[in-house]
Amino acid sequence: MFNPAVEGYQDTEADNSKPKWKESRKTKLTLRQIRKLRKMLDVRNFEKAKYIKKVHEQYGVKPEAGAPTV
Repeated sequence: MFNPAVEGYQDTEADNSKPKWKESRKTKLTLRQIRKLRKMLDVRNFEKAKYIKKVHEQYGVKPEAGAPTV
């Protein structure tokens, strides 16, 4: 909250969603904004899968040395 914004998370020049006084309409998304959102979602899913794999490696069940693997 008190830390400065992280660079690259918000493009203020591409942000045209600032509402005007007494305007209740929602802004329309451009194709460029939709593509950017899709890329951000893909990156987020990739990072989450990478994190889940890391957690699984740390806390997952490890096979014992003498037991046969199936």
